[in-house]
Amino acid sequence: MAVIREQDLDKGRDAFAQWRQAARQILAEYLPGDDEDAARAFRLDFSPRLPRRLWAMAVRYSLYLLEKKAPGEGVEVRVAPWGAIKILDGPASDPHNLTPPDVIELEPDVWMRLATGITSWDEEKDAGRITAVGERDDLSRLLPLA
Repeated sequence: MAVIREQDLDKGRDAFAQWRQAARQILAEYLPGDDEDAARAFRLDFSPRLPRRLWAMAVRYSLYLLEKKAPGEGVEVRVAPWGAIKILDGPASDPHNLTPPDVIELEPDVWMRLATGITSWDEEKDAGRITAVGERDDLSRLLPLA
C-alpha cells in the first residue's frame, strides 16, 4: 500500500513546504546563536506546533520522496503513526512476518527534522532518537530530502 494517495500528492507537497517554512521561521527567531551546544540542543528538541493533519501529510509526502529516491525492499522505515515504507535494495521481507531484516523507526518530529535538514542523522542517532536494527541502519546519505 502506498504511503500517500496519488490524489494527495499536492496536499502533501504543500504540507511539507509549510512544515519547512514554519521550522525555518522558528529557528530564525529562537535559535541560540552564540552557544553551539545550546543551539544543537534546541534543534534536537525542536518541533513546530502545527495541525495534526498537516503533520500527517508532511510525513507521508516526505516518506514518498524517500521511497522515490531509494526504491527497494531491503529496509523498512517507520514513522508512526503516519507511515512506513520499504527502501533500498537488499534482502526482501521474510514471507512469514513481512518485515525486512533492516528496520528503522523514528518519531514524526525526528523524521521531519532529518528530512528537512534541521538535524543530521548522527546528531539524532547520538541523542538516542533513532531506533535502527540491521546492517543498513544509516540513511544519512539520503537525507535531507529538501
